[in-house]
Amino acid sequence: MIGRFDKYLMAQLLMLFGFFALVLVLVYWVNRAVVLFDQLIANGQSAAVFLEFSVLSLPNVVRIVLPIAAFAGTLYVTNRLTTESELIVVQATGFSPWRLARAVVYFGLIVAVLASILGHFLVPASLRQLAVRSDEIAQNMTARLLTEGQFIHPSDKVTFYIRGISPQGELLSIFLSDARDPNTQVTYTAREALLIRGEAAPTLIMFDGMAQALDTENRLLSVTRFDDLAFDLSGLVDLAGRGGIRPQELATSVLLRASESTQALTGASRNTLVSEAHERFGNALNGFVVPLIGFATLLLGGFSRFGVWRQIFGAICALIVIQMITRAGQDIVQSNADLWIAAYLGPAAGVLLAILLLFLASRPALFRSRRAHAFRNEGAA
Repeated sequence: MIGRFDKYLMAQLLMLFGFFALVLVLVYWVNRAVVLFDQLIANGQSAAVFLEFSVLSLPNVVRIVLPIAAFAGTLYVTNRLTTESELIVVQATGFSPWRLARAVVYFGLIVAVLASILGHFLVPASLRQLAVRSDEIAQNMTARLLTEGQFIHPSDKVTFYIRGISPQGELLSIFLSDARDPNTQVTYTAREALLIRGEAAPTLIMFDGMAQALDTENRLLSVTRFDDLAFDLSGLVDLAGRGGIRPQELATSVLLRASESTQALTGASRNTLVSEAHERFGNALNGFVVPLIGFATLLLGGFSRFGVWRQIFGAICALIVIQMITRAGQDIVQSNADLWIAAYLGPAAGVLLAILLLFLASRPALFRSRRAHAFRNEGAA
Protein backbone atom coordinates (compact mmCIF):
# COMPACT_ATOMS: atom_id res chain seq x y z
CA MET A 1 0.00 0.00 0.00
CA ILE A 2 1.22 3.49 -0.83
CA GLY A 3 1.14 5.75 2.20
CA ARG A 4 0.03 9.35 2.26
CA PHE A 5 3.58 10.67 2.40
CA ASP A 6 4.58 8.37 -0.46
CA LYS A 7 1.77 9.82 -2.59
CA TYR A 8 2.85 13.35 -1.70
CA LEU A 9 6.49 12.69 -2.53
CA MET A 10 5.63 10.86 -5.76
CA ALA A 11 3.38 13.72 -6.84
CA GLN A 12 6.23 16.17 -6.30
CA LEU A 13 8.70 13.94 -8.15
CA LEU A 14 6.39 13.36 -11.12
CA MET A 15 5.55 17.05 -11.41
CA LEU A 16 9.19 18.18 -11.44
CA PHE A 17 10.15 15.22 -13.63
CA GLY A 18 7.57 16.33 -16.21
CA PHE A 19 8.81 19.92 -16.02
CA PHE A 20 12.49 19.08 -16.53
CA ALA A 21 11.63 16.54 -19.25
CA LEU A 22 9.64 19.18 -21.12
CA VAL A 23 12.43 21.74 -20.87
CA LEU A 24 15.15 19.32 -21.96
CA VAL A 25 13.06 17.93 -24.82
CA LEU A 26 12.42 21.46 -26.07
CA VAL A 27 16.13 22.27 -25.93
CA TYR A 28 17.10 19.10 -27.82
CA TRP A 29 14.21 19.52 -30.26
CA VAL A 30 15.08 23.12 -31.10
CA ASN A 31 18.66 22.11 -31.91
CA ARG A 32 17.41 19.25 -34.05
CA ALA A 33 14.76 21.43 -35.69
CA VAL A 34 17.37 23.92 -36.90
CA VAL A 35 19.25 21.15 -38.73
CA LEU A 36 16.03 19.69 -40.14
CA PHE A 37 14.89 23.11 -41.31
CA ASP A 38 18.13 23.66 -43.23
CA GLN A 39 17.98 20.20 -44.79
CA LEU A 40 14.30 20.08 -45.72
CA ILE A 41 13.05 23.60 -46.31
CA ALA A 42 16.20 24.58 -48.22
CA ASN A 43 15.63 21.60 -50.53
CA GLY A 44 12.08 22.59 -51.35
CA GLN A 45 10.16 20.50 -48.79
CA SER A 46 6.96 21.78 -47.23
CA ALA A 47 6.37 22.71 -43.61
CA ALA A 48 4.26 19.55 -43.22
CA VAL A 49 7.29 17.38 -44.02
CA PHE A 50 9.36 19.37 -41.55
CA LEU A 51 6.77 18.79 -38.80
CA GLU A 52 6.54 15.10 -39.68
CA PHE A 53 10.30 14.64 -39.36
CA SER A 54 10.31 16.61 -36.11
CA VAL A 55 7.62 14.39 -34.60
CA LEU A 56 9.40 11.21 -35.72
CA SER A 57 12.62 12.37 -34.05
CA LEU A 58 10.91 13.14 -30.72
CA PRO A 59 10.83 9.57 -29.26
CA ASN A 60 14.60 9.26 -29.48
CA VAL A 61 15.03 12.72 -27.94
CA VAL A 62 12.69 11.81 -25.07
CA ARG A 63 14.59 8.55 -24.51
CA ILE A 64 17.84 10.49 -24.15
CA VAL A 65 16.54 13.11 -21.72
CA LEU A 66 14.37 10.80 -19.59
CA PRO A 67 17.06 9.70 -17.06
CA ILE A 68 18.47 13.23 -16.90
CA ALA A 69 15.04 14.69 -16.17
CA ALA A 70 14.39 12.05 -13.49
CA PHE A 71 17.74 12.82 -11.84
CA ALA A 72 17.22 16.60 -11.96
CA GLY A 73 13.66 16.33 -10.65
CA THR A 74 14.73 14.09 -7.76
CA LEU A 75 17.55 16.44 -6.77
CA TYR A 76 15.27 19.48 -6.89
CA VAL A 77 12.46 17.90 -4.85
CA THR A 78 14.80 16.38 -2.25
CA ASN A 79 16.74 19.63 -1.89
CA ARG A 80 13.52 21.63 -1.43
CA LEU A 81 12.08 19.18 1.12
CA THR A 82 15.36 19.27 3.04
CA THR A 83 15.77 23.06 3.09
CA GLU A 84 12.12 23.45 4.15
CA SER A 85 12.70 20.83 6.91
CA GLU A 86 9.89 18.59 5.66
CA LEU A 87 12.15 15.55 5.48
CA ILE A 88 13.52 16.37 8.94
CA VAL A 89 10.00 16.43 10.40
CA VAL A 90 9.06 13.17 8.69
CA GLN A 91 12.23 11.49 9.91
CA ALA A 92 11.47 12.73 13.44
CA THR A 93 8.16 10.81 13.30
CA GLY A 94 10.07 7.58 12.78
CA PHE A 95 10.56 7.36 9.00
CA SER A 96 13.95 5.82 8.22
CA PRO A 97 15.85 6.59 4.99
CA TRP A 98 14.83 3.13 3.75
CA ARG A 99 11.18 4.02 4.33
CA LEU A 100 11.56 7.42 2.70
CA ALA A 101 13.15 5.84 -0.35
CA ARG A 102 10.07 3.72 -1.03
CA ALA A 103 8.35 6.51 -2.96
CA VAL A 104 11.54 7.09 -4.96
CA VAL A 105 11.63 3.37 -5.81
CA TYR A 106 8.08 3.61 -7.16
CA PHE A 107 9.06 6.71 -9.11
CA GLY A 108 12.13 4.96 -10.51
CA LEU A 109 9.99 2.03 -11.64
CA ILE A 110 7.71 4.44 -13.51
CA VAL A 111 10.73 6.02 -15.24
CA ALA A 112 12.13 2.56 -16.08
CA VAL A 113 8.81 1.48 -17.63
CA LEU A 114 8.64 4.66 -19.71
CA ALA A 115 12.25 4.17 -20.83
CA SER A 116 11.50 0.54 -21.73
CA ILE A 117 8.46 1.49 -23.84
CA LEU A 118 10.52 4.11 -25.64
CA GLY A 119 13.65 1.99 -26.10
CA HIS A 120 11.98 -1.25 -27.17
CA PHE A 121 8.98 -0.01 -29.16
CA LEU A 122 8.57 3.69 -29.93
CA VAL A 123 12.16 4.60 -30.83
CA PRO A 124 12.77 1.66 -33.24
CA ALA A 125 9.39 2.26 -34.91
CA SER A 126 10.02 6.00 -35.29
CA LEU A 127 13.53 5.44 -36.64
CA ARG A 128 12.21 2.94 -39.20
CA GLN A 129 9.55 5.36 -40.37
CA LEU A 130 12.05 8.22 -40.40
CA ALA A 131 14.42 6.19 -42.57
CA VAL A 132 11.60 5.26 -44.99
CA ARG A 133 10.46 8.86 -45.32
CA SER A 134 14.04 10.06 -45.78
CA ASP A 135 14.50 7.51 -48.55
CA GLU A 136 11.27 8.60 -50.22
CA ILE A 137 12.27 12.26 -50.13
CA ALA A 138 15.73 11.46 -51.47
CA GLN A 139 14.03 9.84 -54.47
CA ASN A 140 11.42 12.55 -54.91
CA MET A 141 12.77 14.63 -57.75
CA THR A 142 9.72 16.87 -57.79
CA ALA A 143 10.64 18.12 -54.33
CA ARG A 144 14.37 18.33 -55.04
CA LEU A 145 14.50 19.92 -58.49
CA LEU A 146 11.05 20.71 -59.86
CA THR A 147 10.45 23.93 -57.94
CA GLU A 148 9.01 26.65 -60.12
CA GLY A 149 10.37 30.18 -60.06
CA GLN A 150 13.12 29.55 -57.50
CA PHE A 151 16.88 29.21 -57.71
CA ILE A 152 17.83 26.02 -55.89
CA HIS A 153 21.21 24.44 -55.16
CA PRO A 154 21.03 20.62 -55.37
CA SER A 155 24.79 20.46 -54.87
CA ASP A 156 27.71 22.69 -54.01
CA LYS A 157 28.49 25.14 -56.87
CA VAL A 158 25.43 24.01 -58.86
CA THR A 159 22.43 26.30 -59.43
CA PHE A 160 19.20 25.19 -61.07
CA TYR A 161 16.16 27.23 -62.14
CA ILE A 162 12.98 26.54 -64.08
CA ARG A 163 10.37 29.15 -64.92
CA GLY A 164 7.47 26.74 -64.93
CA ILE A 165 6.13 23.23 -65.55
CA SER A 166 3.56 22.50 -68.22
CA PRO A 167 0.56 20.20 -67.58
CA GLN A 168 2.39 17.55 -69.65
CA GLY A 169 5.39 17.65 -67.29
CA GLU A 170 7.67 19.67 -69.56
CA LEU A 171 10.16 21.98 -67.84
CA LEU A 172 10.03 25.47 -69.35
CA SER A 173 12.87 28.01 -69.56
CA ILE A 174 15.76 26.13 -67.98
CA PHE A 175 18.86 27.64 -66.38
CA LEU A 176 21.62 25.37 -65.06
CA SER A 177 24.99 26.59 -63.81
CA ASP A 178 27.69 23.99 -63.13
CA ALA A 179 30.86 25.32 -61.48
CA ARG A 180 32.11 22.09 -59.91
CA ASP A 181 35.10 21.96 -62.27
CA PRO A 182 37.56 24.63 -61.05
CA ASN A 183 38.95 25.09 -64.58
CA THR A 184 35.67 25.32 -66.51
CA GLN A 185 32.33 26.84 -65.57
CA VAL A 186 29.42 25.81 -67.79
CA THR A 187 26.04 27.52 -67.97
CA TYR A 188 23.18 25.78 -69.75
CA THR A 189 20.00 27.49 -70.93
CA ALA A 190 17.18 25.76 -72.77
CA ARG A 191 13.67 26.49 -73.96
CA GLU A 192 12.32 23.30 -72.43
CA ALA A 193 13.52 20.04 -70.89
CA LEU A 194 12.38 16.65 -69.65
CA LEU A 195 13.51 14.78 -66.57
CA ILE A 196 14.01 11.05 -67.14
CA ARG A 197 14.46 8.76 -64.15
CA GLY A 198 17.40 6.39 -64.25
CA GLU A 199 18.58 3.51 -62.07
CA ALA A 200 21.17 5.50 -60.11
CA ALA A 201 20.30 9.10 -60.97
CA PRO A 202 17.96 10.98 -63.32
CA THR A 203 18.97 12.53 -66.62
CA LEU A 204 17.95 16.01 -67.72
CA ILE A 205 17.17 16.16 -71.46
CA MET A 206 17.30 19.80 -72.65
CA PHE A 207 15.92 21.01 -75.99
CA ASP A 208 16.68 24.09 -78.10
CA GLY A 209 19.32 25.59 -75.87
CA MET A 210 22.83 26.88 -75.47
CA ALA A 211 25.89 25.90 -73.43
CA GLN A 212 28.36 28.61 -72.43
CA ALA A 213 31.70 27.28 -71.18
CA LEU A 214 34.08 29.69 -69.45
CA ASP A 215 37.76 28.73 -69.23
CA THR A 216 38.67 30.29 -65.90
CA GLU A 217 42.42 30.06 -66.57
CA ASN A 218 42.49 31.70 -70.03
CA ARG A 219 39.28 33.71 -69.53
CA LEU A 220 37.89 32.37 -72.82
CA LEU A 221 34.18 31.86 -73.41
CA SER A 222 32.91 29.26 -75.86
CA VAL A 223 29.26 29.03 -76.87
CA THR A 224 27.61 25.89 -78.23
CA ARG A 225 24.04 25.77 -79.44
CA PHE A 226 22.19 22.47 -79.41
CA ASP A 227 18.87 20.98 -80.42
CA ASP A 228 18.93 18.47 -77.58
CA LEU A 229 21.43 17.69 -74.84
CA ALA A 230 21.49 15.06 -72.09
CA PHE A 231 22.85 16.16 -68.70
CA ASP A 232 23.58 13.38 -66.21
CA LEU A 233 22.56 14.35 -62.68
CA SER A 234 24.79 11.74 -61.04
CA GLY A 235 26.42 13.23 -57.97
CA LEU A 236 23.65 15.79 -57.60
CA VAL A 237 20.81 13.45 -56.68
CA ASP A 238 21.20 9.88 -55.53
CA LEU A 239 18.17 7.71 -56.21
CA ALA A 240 19.70 4.50 -55.02
CA GLY A 241 17.91 3.11 -51.99
CA ARG A 242 19.43 3.18 -48.58
CA GLY A 243 20.27 -0.51 -48.96
CA GLY A 244 20.23 -2.03 -45.47
CA ILE A 245 18.77 -0.85 -42.22
CA ARG A 246 20.42 0.18 -38.99
CA PRO A 247 20.36 -2.03 -35.87
CA GLN A 248 18.58 0.79 -33.99
CA GLU A 249 15.54 0.28 -36.25
CA LEU A 250 15.07 -3.41 -35.38
CA ALA A 251 12.96 -4.95 -32.64
CA THR A 252 14.75 -6.11 -29.51
CA SER A 253 13.82 -9.76 -30.09
CA VAL A 254 15.38 -9.65 -33.56
CA LEU A 255 18.56 -8.11 -32.15
CA LEU A 256 18.86 -10.77 -29.45
CA ARG A 257 18.62 -13.58 -32.02
CA ALA A 258 21.20 -11.85 -34.25
CA SER A 259 20.65 -14.31 -37.09
CA GLU A 260 22.85 -14.40 -40.18
CA SER A 261 20.07 -12.85 -42.27
CA THR A 262 19.83 -9.95 -39.82
CA GLN A 263 23.58 -9.47 -39.93
CA ALA A 264 23.47 -9.40 -43.74
CA LEU A 265 20.54 -6.98 -43.73
CA THR A 266 22.18 -4.49 -41.39
CA GLY A 267 25.82 -5.09 -42.27
CA ALA A 268 26.51 -5.32 -38.52
CA SER A 269 28.21 -8.11 -36.61
CA ARG A 270 26.53 -10.32 -34.00
CA ASN A 271 28.38 -8.45 -31.27
CA THR A 272 26.92 -5.12 -32.41
CA LEU A 273 23.36 -6.47 -32.62
CA VAL A 274 23.43 -8.14 -29.22
CA SER A 275 25.07 -5.07 -27.68
CA GLU A 276 22.30 -2.84 -29.04
CA ALA A 277 19.62 -5.09 -27.51
CA HIS A 278 21.18 -5.21 -24.05
CA GLU A 279 21.94 -1.50 -24.19
CA ARG A 280 18.19 -0.88 -24.32
CA PHE A 281 17.64 -2.95 -21.19
CA GLY A 282 20.55 -1.26 -19.44
CA ASN A 283 19.30 2.24 -20.26
CA ALA A 284 15.87 1.39 -18.84
CA LEU A 285 17.46 0.09 -15.61
CA ASN A 286 19.49 3.29 -15.36
CA GLY A 287 16.20 5.16 -15.37
CA PHE A 288 15.36 3.30 -12.16
CA VAL A 289 18.77 3.69 -10.55
CA VAL A 290 19.47 7.36 -11.28
CA PRO A 291 16.73 8.96 -9.11
CA LEU A 292 17.50 6.56 -6.27
CA ILE A 293 21.16 7.63 -6.25
CA GLY A 294 20.20 11.30 -6.26
CA PHE A 295 17.77 10.87 -3.37
CA ALA A 296 20.08 8.72 -1.26
CA THR A 297 23.02 11.09 -1.72
CA LEU A 298 21.04 14.12 -0.53
CA LEU A 299 19.99 12.30 2.65
CA LEU A 300 23.60 12.23 3.84
CA GLY A 301 24.69 14.81 6.37
CA GLY A 302 21.29 15.93 7.64
CA PHE A 303 20.06 19.52 7.79
CA SER A 304 22.36 22.50 7.36
CA ARG A 305 21.65 26.19 6.88
CA PHE A 306 24.24 26.13 4.10
CA GLY A 307 22.11 23.68 2.10
CA VAL A 308 23.08 20.38 0.54
CA TRP A 309 25.22 21.64 -2.32
CA ARG A 310 28.06 19.28 -1.46
CA GLN A 311 25.66 16.33 -1.65
CA ILE A 312 24.31 17.59 -4.97
CA PHE A 313 27.84 17.80 -6.36
CA GLY A 314 28.53 14.31 -5.06
CA ALA A 315 25.35 12.97 -6.69
CA ILE A 316 26.37 14.46 -10.04
CA CYS A 317 29.83 12.90 -9.74
CA ALA A 318 28.26 9.55 -8.84
CA LEU A 319 26.00 9.76 -11.89
CA ILE A 320 28.99 10.46 -14.14
CA VAL A 321 30.83 7.44 -12.73
CA ILE A 322 27.79 5.19 -13.24
CA GLN A 323 27.48 6.34 -16.85
CA MET A 324 31.18 5.66 -17.44
CA ILE A 325 30.79 2.14 -16.04
CA THR A 326 27.71 1.61 -18.22
CA ARG A 327 29.58 2.76 -21.32
CA ALA A 328 32.55 0.54 -20.50
CA GLY A 329 30.26 -2.47 -20.05
CA GLN A 330 28.55 -1.82 -23.37
CA ASP A 331 31.93 -1.60 -25.08
CA ILE A 332 32.79 -5.02 -23.65
CA VAL A 333 29.62 -6.52 -25.13
CA GLN A 334 30.41 -4.95 -28.51
CA SER A 335 33.72 -6.77 -28.41
CA ASN A 336 32.26 -10.12 -27.27
CA ALA A 337 28.52 -10.80 -27.27
CA ASP A 338 28.98 -13.78 -24.95
CA LEU A 339 29.84 -11.29 -22.19
CA TRP A 340 26.40 -9.65 -22.42
CA ILE A 341 26.14 -9.50 -18.64
CA ALA A 342 28.71 -6.68 -18.74
CA ALA A 343 26.02 -4.40 -20.18
CA TYR A 344 24.44 -4.32 -16.71
CA LEU A 345 27.55 -3.38 -14.78
CA GLY A 346 26.44 0.26 -14.60
CA PRO A 347 22.93 -0.39 -13.23
CA ALA A 348 24.30 -3.00 -10.81
CA ALA A 349 26.92 -0.56 -9.54
CA GLY A 350 24.22 2.09 -9.20
CA VAL A 351 22.00 -0.18 -7.10
CA LEU A 352 24.90 -1.11 -4.82
CA LEU A 353 25.87 2.54 -4.44
CA ALA A 354 22.29 3.52 -3.58
CA ILE A 355 22.09 0.76 -0.96
CA LEU A 356 25.38 1.92 0.54
CA LEU A 357 24.23 5.55 0.65
CA LEU A 358 20.93 4.62 2.31
CA PHE A 359 22.82 2.50 4.84
CA LEU A 360 25.05 5.47 5.69
CA ALA A 361 22.05 7.80 5.86
CA SER A 362 20.36 5.44 8.32
CA ARG A 363 23.44 5.65 10.60
CA PRO A 364 23.45 9.35 11.58
CA ALA A 365 25.95 8.62 14.36
CA LEU A 366 28.61 8.28 11.67
CA PHE A 367 28.14 11.98 10.86
CA ARG A 368 27.45 13.23 14.39
CA SER A 369 30.92 14.57 15.04
CA ARG A 370 31.06 16.38 11.72
CA ARG A 371 27.58 17.81 12.24
CA ALA A 372 28.45 19.03 15.73
CA HIS A 373 31.53 20.72 14.36
CA ALA A 374 29.42 22.44 11.71
CA PHE A 375 26.91 23.64 14.33
CA ARG A 376 29.73 25.13 16.43
CA ASN A 377 30.98 27.02 13.39
CA GLU A 378 27.48 28.31 12.67
CA GLY A 379 27.05 29.40 16.29
CA ALA A 380 30.34 31.24 16.22
CA ALA A 381 29.27 33.03 13.07
